[in-house]
Amino acid sequence: MAWSRLLAWWRLCLGLLSVLVCLAPCVNLQPAENINYNLVHSWADKLGMELFHLGDFITRRKEVQESFKDAKVVSRNGASIVDSMAKEIEMMMDLKVSAVRRIMDTAENTALSHQNDMADKMFSYYNAKEMLEPGDPVPPIPTPAPDMDKDIGEPLIYVRPKEVVLEPRPEFHNTPVNFSVSSVHVPVNVFDRAPDVIKAIQWSENLDQIFRDNYKNDPTLSWQFFGSSTGFMRQFPASKWRKDVPVDLYDCRLRSWYMEAATSPKDIVILMDGSGSMLGQRLDIAKHVVKTILDTLGTNDFVNIFTFDKEVSPVVPCFEDTLIQANLGNIRELKEGIDLFRPKSIANYTAALTKAFELLEETKLSSRGAQCNQAIMIIGDGAPENNREVFELHNWRDPPYKPVRVFTYLIGKEVANWDDIRWMACENQGYYVHLSETAEVREMVLNYIPVMARPLVLGRHDHPVIWSQVYADIEDTKISDYLWDINQCENQKADVLEYWKVQDRMLEPSEMHRRKYRRMKDTWDQPLDPKMYQFMTTVSMPIYDRRENATRIANILGVAGTDVPINEIKKLLSPFALGVNGYAFIVTNNGYVLFHPDFRPVFQGYILKPAYNSVDMIEVELLDDDRAARDFNPVLMTIRDSIINQSTGSKWMLVKNHFDDMKRVARIKRQYYWTAIKKTPFTLVISYPEQYGVSHMDIRADQEIHRISIKGTNLRSVFSGKRWKIHPDWLFCKHSNRTFKTPEIELLYFLERMSEPGWRWPGSRSAMPPEHAAAMFCDRQLMQALVFDARVTGWFSNNTSFNSKDDKGNEFKQRFGVTVAFLATHSGLTRWHEFHSNAAEESGVGETFSQNNTRAIDEIWYKRAVDQHFVREESFVYSVPFDAGESNSEILVTASHAVFHNEGGKTAPAAVVGFQFQHSALYKLFHNITGNACAVDDKDCYILDNNGYVIISTRVHETGRFFGEVNGAIMKRLLEENVYTQVTVYDYQAVCFESKNDNNASSMLLSPLFHLLRVGKWLLHTALWYIVQLLQWAPGVSSHYADMYGDSNDTEPPPPEPHPEHHGRNGNGHGKKDDELWLRYLTLHRTRLKPCDMKRELFTLFNEKDNVVYNMTAHACERPFVVLPIPFSNLILLVIDQLCPRDGSVVLTVNPQPIDYHLSVNDSLACYKQAREFNRMRPHSCISRHANESGIKLCGKACSVYANLGLLLLCHILSRWL
Repeated sequence: MAWSRLLAWWRLCLGLLSVLVCLAPCVNLQPAENINYNLVHSWADKLGMELFHLGDFITRRKEVQESFKDAKVVSRNGASIVDSMAKEIEMMMDLKVSAVRRIMDTAENTALSHQNDMADKMFSYYNAKEMLEPGDPVPPIPTPAPDMDKDIGEPLIYVRPKEVVLEPRPEFHNTPVNFSVSSVHVPVNVFDRAPDVIKAIQWSENLDQIFRDNYKNDPTLSWQFFGSSTGFMRQFPASKWRKDVPVDLYDCRLRSWYMEAATSPKDIVILMDGSGSMLGQRLDIAKHVVKTILDTLGTNDFVNIFTFDKEVSPVVPCFEDTLIQANLGNIRELKEGIDLFRPKSIANYTAALTKAFELLEETKLSSRGAQCNQAIMIIGDGAPENNREVFELHNWRDPPYKPVRVFTYLIGKEVANWDDIRWMACENQGYYVHLSETAEVREMVLNYIPVMARPLVLGRHDHPVIWSQVYADIEDTKISDYLWDINQCENQKADVLEYWKVQDRMLEPSEMHRRKYRRMKDTWDQPLDPKMYQFMTTVSMPIYDRRENATRIANILGVAGTDVPINEIKKLLSPFALGVNGYAFIVTNNGYVLFHPDFRPVFQGYILKPAYNSVDMIEVELLDDDRAARDFNPVLMTIRDSIINQSTGSKWMLVKNHFDDMKRVARIKRQYYWTAIKKTPFTLVISYPEQYGVSHMDIRADQEIHRISIKGTNLRSVFSGKRWKIHPDWLFCKHSNRTFKTPEIELLYFLERMSEPGWRWPGSRSAMPPEHAAAMFCDRQLMQALVFDARVTGWFSNNTSFNSKDDKGNEFKQRFGVTVAFLATHSGLTRWHEFHSNAAEESGVGETFSQNNTRAIDEIWYKRAVDQHFVREESFVYSVPFDAGESNSEILVTASHAVFHNEGGKTAPAAVVGFQFQHSALYKLFHNITGNACAVDDKDCYILDNNGYVIISTRVHETGRFFGEVNGAIMKRLLEENVYTQVTVYDYQAVCFESKNDNNASSMLLSPLFHLLRVGKWLLHTALWYIVQLLQWAPGVSSHYADMYGDSNDTEPPPPEPHPEHHGRNGNGHGKKDDELWLRYLTLHRTRLKPCDMKRELFTLFNEKDNVVYNMTAHACERPFVVLPIPFSNLILLVIDQLCPRDGSVVLTVNPQPIDYHLSVNDSLACYKQAREFNRMRPHSCISRHANESGIKLCGKACSVYANLGLLLLCHILSRWL
């Protein structure tokens, strides 16, 4: 019996043990269930309520909303707004055109009246590169007398530089200028004492009076200038010439405003001789000729380049059988193609000419290309025959008219077959040039311009008005490549210095990845409003030689023009009328944007992108249609066609708006309205969100300025104190000939004037006509709104109740470290109130905030708050700076909340309130609410914002990072469960970097010099090796080097002591392998800039109400987390079980990624875009023929250049290295 009982107990124990063994795996899967859903829910609720009560009290949002109760809400009329803005811009542009027309008339008449004057080689003028300011040392007179200049045949002349007084003026970007005279810039390749040059400088000095009169009539005029066909440029007001690069490369005749005014649009086919004789210096000169021709073309021109030997081949294979638009991207592609060209065998001129004529004829018949002037440009060292039969077949069908001009460039010093190639040009209304030196190229290539201009000059009376594409006010278009090369050299220098500090740690994979990522991150810096460049368009007109004897050669004297800064156009757009997240932009006849809020012409913070000014409007207006890259929606294409055809229309579209450095995105429905700016190639487009842009705030009649003034209100009193600012870029009021230190001082001045009897509101924003030159202008609607906002919110900055010791504000201030509360209104007014811990800090916090947050409705926190209002009205938007955890400074959290005003069923954003507080206080609050639950190893807790960025993490260094880079696997789950949605944003303005081949024959001669350069590269490599050794072994030298170039703040740690295991570091070994590894890492791997397309995968919360995912509990390792929204905010709380396995291989990023179009080996993005080219509107003006042109026999000669030999040598060197 006892035995049976014992057996029964034994069986029971075995059974229980087997059950436990079976359940053991399940027990191991349960740790995630320790995340108590209800507990996490209580955390989220408590945190949300704490933050909401803080924001509600600090911002006094209810009081702010009550302040706007007397305002009214009215509908916004988009069609009326766009029409009004277009008329303002048209009026302003008419004034600029009138000024240029006066310069043109004066220049033609002055040249005619001085036609018999003798050239005075001792004539003294204000040379922009040589003139002196008072106190500048006078350069010594050359002694002995200058040698004879063999090219000119007479002694060089020394004329003492003239002295001028210059004063900085804010309207000219604080450039020191003089408004009494003009200054003259002479290119380095032009001799200013040559008879034709100095004579033109002499008579053009009479233009100073018309320059002064123009400026007096229109004080908003920017630079006025006369660009002479001889090469110099006279500019008013006078200023010293600044150089963007070490050597002056500027020539006005290569600028788009000159080229497009001097010649009508043109189709050009360039033929380059590919015979075996085109080697060495001839090849180098020929390539320089081709590139100079390309530099003379603009966006209204079309071109292609073919090389010919036995066969005719395009230099860019994918451009075959077509002419491509001469924008910066395509020109860059052609230049790279010509760099790769190598001569082969005998040249077949007949095949090349036939190909060129057939291409031009096909272009004409298919209505592609410029549909105006046509030309063939032949570069070679001699033709075996004149190919008369080809010209008879294609170009002489309708005598005397010859539709295609032929320009020939004979290359080489000793050339036998020159007569046939000269005949081709002379018999086809072209021009012939003989070139034997690289330094001659630019001046001789430019001879084709007067020839193309002959029909214009012969017509005499028709002066086309030309508006240029947007461009940066820089000296040379190749400055981007120059700055990028400098940047790479700076990086190499930094590598040397860092190696001295950290030595072999630099070679660790993690360190190499960090440095590479940091430098790539720098290239993603694309400021929307780069201050280092002034972007502008230029209006210009051709100037004709009207002398009687000039008609036989149809000489063009030059081009007159004036700049129109883009910022001046923007000031006429009244952003206030469009409201928050509304904007305006202008589109050219080619579909390119003149300006746009997403126009990003700069990368790395200061380097112009290689194709910065050919951004199409459909590349910045991104429809929310989930189509593939460059698969543009037909609806958008139809709208684009209507815009470039200068129609008037409207349309709504669903779009993706990215912002905050392309790291956030919003999907919204927008209204678009557009209309033409008459008498220009431009069309104005405005857009605003449909959800909250269709209505706007307005004041009632009894709140108008003159009525409250009558009641005795002092207008200045509503702007009392110093805690307020207005939008610095908006045009509230302006004085035609007076400037002010700050916008606030300017506003106060006008408020006083408004209070005076007899104040009248002018009716136009653009410059006043001459009789009202001293008048003022104020935007009436904007000023009325601003004064109203200031009056009803004056209490916000002046309220001192928070300074009371027993006030609740002190509690919040102490608990949360609140630094500032702020208010920004729809009229551009910003107010703030500081919270100080003591009187000593009285001046710091508010100043910091006001310096960085003055743009009201254009601030990111303002825009996000208004968007968040439609997610949840009562909520605040919280944000921290990106990657804030990587900085050592105190992190501030910014919170903002939108205040809307409702009336009669309409609603409109009135203002945004907000505050900033210390991140450490938020972290402490979070810790107090969660206790130690998130401090233990088994849980990870995060607070994420609505775009997936970390606001709170138990690891502070993760603050501000994108969560997908912190924990990609969980972020992927959040996507799958519809917590977040992924939005693909395409960047069609990106820049990539491709390896540069240092052995490229385009930059050096294929001669012994090439081998010498290879030797030089080896010497540099070796020298770097010895420098590294010297820095390691010579403490005295290294310390001096550190003093010269090291970190002046001593923030970097000292070099580590040599480790005995590192052979070659302790004297016991050579360490040659380590040194070779270091040298490979140190040596600069040069790259070149390349336009490309990229995409970013951005994220936004799935804001569907009652999202079921927020009701889901954790379920073992199948769902090892709980996620819940934090009430009254844009935040979510995420708690993760750390005991579950984590897949570290999954990484989601918001960083840009190149788009793979699956191109063939020889194709590029330019090829891909060319195959999908868009429609364009041709310029209205085309003057390509004149009956009298056949009588002009001048068709060229051999080279004869007046130039300083030293300057020629300099140009010769630069042509090979820049």
